[in-house]
Amino acid sequence: MKHYFTRLEEQIKANWNRPALGNYRGELFTFGEIATNIAKLHLLYENCGLKKGEKVALCAKNSARWGIAFFSANTYEAVVVPILADFHPDSVNSLVDHSESAILFTDSDIWAKLDISKMPRVKAVVSTADFKLLYAADEKIQKASDELDSAFAEKYPDGFTAADVCYPTDNAKDLAIINYTSGTTSAPKGVMLRYECISANVTFGQKRLPSYPEDKIVSMLPMAHMYGMMFELIYPLCGGSSIYYLGKTPTPALLLGAMAEVKPYLVITVPLVMEKIFKSKVAPIINKPVMKVLCAIPGLNQIIFKKVRNTLLNAFGGKVREIVMGGAALSPEVEKWFRKFKLPFTVGYGMTEAAPLMAYEDWWEFAPKSCGKAIDTVEVRIDSEDPYKKVGEIQARGMNIMSGYYKNEEATKAAFTEDGWMRTGDLGLLDKKGNIFIKGRSKNMILSANGQNIYPEEIEAAVNNQPYVVESVVVDRKASLVGLVYLDKEKMQADGVDLDVHVAMIKAEVNKSMPTYSKIAKIEVMDRPFEKTPKMSIKRFMYQ
Repeated sequence: MKHYFTRLEEQIKANWNRPALGNYRGELFTFGEIATNIAKLHLLYENCGLKKGEKVALCAKNSARWGIAFFSANTYEAVVVPILADFHPDSVNSLVDHSESAILFTDSDIWAKLDISKMPRVKAVVSTADFKLLYAADEKIQKASDELDSAFAEKYPDGFTAADVCYPTDNAKDLAIINYTSGTTSAPKGVMLRYECISANVTFGQKRLPSYPEDKIVSMLPMAHMYGMMFELIYPLCGGSSIYYLGKTPTPALLLGAMAEVKPYLVITVPLVMEKIFKSKVAPIINKPVMKVLCAIPGLNQIIFKKVRNTLLNAFGGKVREIVMGGAALSPEVEKWFRKFKLPFTVGYGMTEAAPLMAYEDWWEFAPKSCGKAIDTVEVRIDSEDPYKKVGEIQARGMNIMSGYYKNEEATKAAFTEDGWMRTGDLGLLDKKGNIFIKGRSKNMILSANGQNIYPEEIEAAVNNQPYVVESVVVDRKASLVGLVYLDKEKMQADGVDLDVHVAMIKAEVNKSMPTYSKIAKIEVMDRPFEKTPKMSIKRFMYQ
């Protein structure tokens, strides 16, 4: 299997003057400029005393320089620690410290909210706006930054060229990334991924959906998540393609405007986005009485379906070869209509612990309601007496499966079976062709429209910590988080507490400690305790 550094190096040399990473309607870097910046940052790391295997944290909004910072650290053979820019500052402080990061890349506005005293191992903080220092632990590091341009010119007196690009490839089993799955500050789970985990995903992507130098992509998912990092940064760049960052959570108008202008070859998204587009753009048309009649007439309906398909694809710029969704199941109703339109869509399956892909199928072979078949470098099994009929846990092993959780032996041990298969926590079945069908999630993660992982237990812990709250459940309703709360109303009444005022207080207090994407939109007060299982766990499925 080809190392992803080999692919990256090949594309840099072949496409030196072609655009590689850009901010939509903003800063744009060619492959040559990326390589030059990587080499310059390597020199900074060297002068800062950074060693192979040390950690470099990256907590910033999506941007072209985010990508450059990532590749600079990874090709230096430092371990990259991507942290979501939306995490609470206390969580960022904690995760940078937990990962033992020596260097931190971040935005100036995020930096203003952090506390360097809580990150004592950090030697330097680098701005993702211009790669200048925001903080230096000592004068030597500050001097190294101030004199970087002259030191670089001295090292490369004839200028930095494609011939100077050379990245190490004897490190397949080495740790490359620690990706934290949530912003919790207690017993955090940092997924440890090797270089071969990344290379396996890139190899599969380029084999099944190859990208080319003339191809472009619009990045809308968070880069600090493996889904966005892998398939909107690493994989397309390793095919010589150009990537354009929106930089913020896009409105539908901004997203479709960027798609129309950039004309991407591939759309990577989550089902909720496609469901919203269907409900806003397609459903109002096909639900008209006259259209219902026309859509039922053989022959004529195919003309209508083709027109809808072309309209949808043109909304994405007209050059889309495939729409890949992941992270959650697609609505059966929407999936049925998409298949009628012959929309080139597929639904994959993965998780951070697989860097991230475990299952995929090309859109023309994709089985309805499935999430594809196990990819080349992964084996999947169902922990069941009859994996074709009896639901069991989906388990996996293979080249792109994590090594474990960083400094968390208890969680690592719990994540694997005695014979070495990783427990996904998801429940499913197989068919005779190997298609995987997810039937439920024993994990309760909620996926937001822009790809953020939301863990309701963390929000519930904050809710349950409020006065008079007996228990709570956080659910996703129409892309908004709703807190269902059972209160001790007798105690409230005895204490003279107004219900409406207290509910508003709970919402405000909980949201203070939550990142933007995890804030509760509404709280509903329950009349009775939640239904429980024999083990006294709340039957969450009853309240979705």
